[in-house]
Amino acid sequence: VELVDSGGGLVRPGGSLRLSCVASGFAFGFYDMSWVRQAPGKGIEWVSDIDGSGYSTDYADSVKGRFIISRDNAKNTVYLQMNKLKPEDTAVYYCTRPDPTFSGNREQLSRYPYWGQGTQVTVSP
Repeated sequence: VELVDSGGGLVRPGGSLRLSCVASGFAFGFYDMSWVRQAPGKGIEWVSDIDGSGYSTDYADSVKGRFIISRDNAKNTVYLQMNKLKPEDTAVYYCTRPDPTFSGNREQLSRYPYWGQGTQVTVSP
């Protein structure tokens, strides 16, 4: 399993960025995918989930209405469109493939056996 994140950068408050994650090494369309983030000095925060078909999505309250997760199974790619960015969105963002058998808290590291390398998002004036 390999996940390669990209698309981060420096953006002003109110701006937008689109993150991408290209997956390989597994049957992409059969797996849910997630984005999580980690701000400096803090634990991981679950951001969003998308199911294998792309029709079912879920978001943390902190990003609901501003972020959109999507996927293109033909390209083995999952996206995170981030709009109306705020300074508190500053973090390293990771594409992950969650364990489909996991039933606990979505902030638990053990939910995520596979991670991308992470991409830095900085929101600053």
